[in-house]
Amino acid sequence: MNTKNYKPVLVTGATGYVAGRLIPLLLKSGYNIRAMGRSIAKMADRPWGQDPNVQLVKGDILDVDSLRKAVDGCGTIYYLVHSMISQKGKYRHADRIGAENMVQASADEHAEHLIYLGGLGDIHHKNISKHLISRNEVGQVLLSGPVPATVLRAAMILGSGSASFEILRYLAERLPVMVTPKWVSMPTQPISITNILGYLKGCMENPETRGKTFDIGGPDVVAYRDLFHVFTKEAGLPSPLMIPVPVLTPRLSSLWIHLVTPVPSAIAQPLTEGLSLPTTCTENKIIQIIPQELISCKEAIRRALERIQQEQVDTCWTDAGEIKYPEWAYSGDSTYSGGTILKCAYRSVVKGTAQNLWTAVVQLGGETGYYGADLLWKIRGFIGVLSGGVGLSRGRRSKKRLQVGDALDFWRVLNLKKPSKLLLIAEMKTPGEALLEINIDDVGNNQCQIMLISRFLPKGVMGILYWYVLYPFHLYVFNRMLKGIVNASNLKFVTPPERFTP
Repeated sequence: MNTKNYKPVLVTGATGYVAGRLIPLLLKSGYNIRAMGRSIAKMADRPWGQDPNVQLVKGDILDVDSLRKAVDGCGTIYYLVHSMISQKGKYRHADRIGAENMVQASADEHAEHLIYLGGLGDIHHKNISKHLISRNEVGQVLLSGPVPATVLRAAMILGSGSASFEILRYLAERLPVMVTPKWVSMPTQPISITNILGYLKGCMENPETRGKTFDIGGPDVVAYRDLFHVFTKEAGLPSPLMIPVPVLTPRLSSLWIHLVTPVPSAIAQPLTEGLSLPTTCTENKIIQIIPQELISCKEAIRRALERIQQEQVDTCWTDAGEIKYPEWAYSGDSTYSGGTILKCAYRSVVKGTAQNLWTAVVQLGGETGYYGADLLWKIRGFIGVLSGGVGLSRGRRSKKRLQVGDALDFWRVLNLKKPSKLLLIAEMKTPGEALLEINIDDVGNNQCQIMLISRFLPKGVMGILYWYVLYPFHLYVFNRMLKGIVNASNLKFVTPPERFTP
């Protein structure tokens, strides 16, 4: 197909799980892409972010003017955004308003086609979840507009890094015995991320799909119980013993998932609520319009596990969400920030180059740990999980590679400049905002200085108490951490670690 005559394709939610994989696929086919997200820096740090055929635009579905600018000149629009993470319990209202804004913007700018990926399930079922109701509402809003829309409805997505797959993986790997709710017997029709992408691309290339809704799924209809058995067989694990009980509600299930897996309850609950009803295709018209080889559950799981083992997880559920760079972090002005910025900092000069140290710094967290006092880090992570936040189990996408926006245990990468700076913002629950910064500067004579700086903007008295209770631990942890980074780099100290005021 000749793509040169195609108008640019707008992909919203560009750093999300599905969109982040769709963009490389469309680029490979020769399309010009306009990628929309809430952070230019986050998109620019993706493998496709510097591609000459990609234009990066900042946009927010709740800001119709930003959508008009993003849509301007584009033909097809992929609407692949969801407010579940950013808006939490208010996501239904936010998603409806966002869809209405996109309908308005696409009509004003004369777009040709809207493509949306929603959720599969009978909207009239007694157990229909708020999440699936919201997904259906968005689809109906898009279909009701003047721009032709295509709505795809999918159940569980099988692919490395998807939230549903990660829940499946962690439960199967960590629980040889499972107390399960009744929904483990519910039939579902999972679909491989490869097939998802094939249908999304095919909808743009087949005008026949415009103005229609399609159920999409893989070739297998299975109970969730059977899906666990398929996974453990492919992973070389013993099949878990499942003990069904009638009283495990979606709320309790989500809390249990939160404790056992890296997926927080705010995400797990909407997902588990949708497991109480059958999620199978009621029609298969799209198979005739967009023929492709449908990948079985067994094969999809095998491929996902291979990509995880090879550290080739292109996108992950943790990628979604806005990077909120605190204004006070820019200025360092306590008056401007509205309070006192509390700090703890260590520095040292070592024999070697910045690149020598950077190799160790960029592997921080995950399986590597924090180069010292790891028990204290684990305790902090466990406390975070108990308080409803994220813990260390969220890990990181790759052991050796980081990019802006990546989740790193209970941190997120705010800024990254190789080989001199790593800035992390805490996403655990704290009475304030916390930043962890590592700076490396060459000072000449084959020497460099490494600085580790912790900054905290407390909220109220509790925030101040929190800081000073933990301050003695900070002194110990950051001293050990700095020494560990240097030792892991096989470098020698010129000056030992010392506290300083940044």
